[in-house]
Amino acid sequence: MAEPKNNKEELAAAQEVKEAEAVVAEVNEPAVEDVAAPNDAELDESKTEGTTKAGKRSVKAIKEAEAKAEKEARKEAGDTTAQGEAASSERKGAKPITRPKVERRGKKYRKLNEQLEAGKVYSLNEALELAVKTNPAKFDASVELHIVLGVDPRQADQNVRSTVSLPHGTGKTVRVAVFAPEGDHKAAKDAGADIVGEDDFLQRLDKGQIDFDILISTPQMMPKLGKYARVLGPRGLMPNPKSGTVAANVSKAVKEAKAGRVEYRVDKQSIVHLAIGKVSFGGDKLHDNARVFFDSLNSVKPSSLKGGYIKTVSAATTMGPGIKVDTAGL
Repeated sequence: MAEPKNNKEELAAAQEVKEAEAVVAEVNEPAVEDVAAPNDAELDESKTEGTTKAGKRSVKAIKEAEAKAEKEARKEAGDTTAQGEAASSERKGAKPITRPKVERRGKKYRKLNEQLEAGKVYSLNEALELAVKTNPAKFDASVELHIVLGVDPRQADQNVRSTVSLPHGTGKTVRVAVFAPEGDHKAAKDAGADIVGEDDFLQRLDKGQIDFDILISTPQMMPKLGKYARVLGPRGLMPNPKSGTVAANVSKAVKEAKAGRVEYRVDKQSIVHLAIGKVSFGGDKLHDNARVFFDSLNSVKPSSLKGGYIKTVSAATTMGPGIKVDTAGL
């Protein structure tokens, strides 16, 4: 069957269009050179004098050495940013707004904090009086001192640790236990010890009954407490001669513990924390306790220390704002 005339004409027209496009493409196609042009690396190698094709003096080896030297220079300068990725590592979007720590506190705390002048350093007496006034707690909170020292706790001769008897006590009810021979039991009880014992005291420890705040022992009884060091040590209850809890005169040790003798020591961050009383003491009694404490702290200053000893001091109640104290007169 013969094709329609119209279809033949359309096919012929399409063939002519294809032939015309082929001619145009052939005219616009760039001429291909017989010899390829040398690249930049080849030009550099041909123009570089005193180099070899291989080995340490080759162009490739020299470029690698330069890149390595540049990397070491960035490393020494502390630049750890990956090359070419600095822009992509930046966070996109609006910068988050972080409110000051004071604004994130409660209304009562913020109102009390308004009594403090920003950036002002107070004398010790003024700081303790302000600490009493800015106590937000409803209970009789403790007044604490936080002292940053210029010591290195990792050095044995700079590991500050001592005890001090506060003239007005700490305001806390201290439960004292005495582990001593039977001959010292009566003297310990007369001095005010809450728990006194020998073998029966060890039985209490075996049962896990640790209902005391301070444990005093005589030197000859210390070997028997050795196996309980893992229990008493982490709680700060293990008797120690430096803290005055290992004493031959148990009566004197109990009276000092009841009267307000406290132990202080520097922590891993070179800070000493100590509660010197309660808010109910008032500014005068707190000042007396603080003066005695600072006298004790200065007396144990390491002889090997170079530079400043007391760097910064702040006073605060248990839940109150911190008050900076002038260290000039301490």
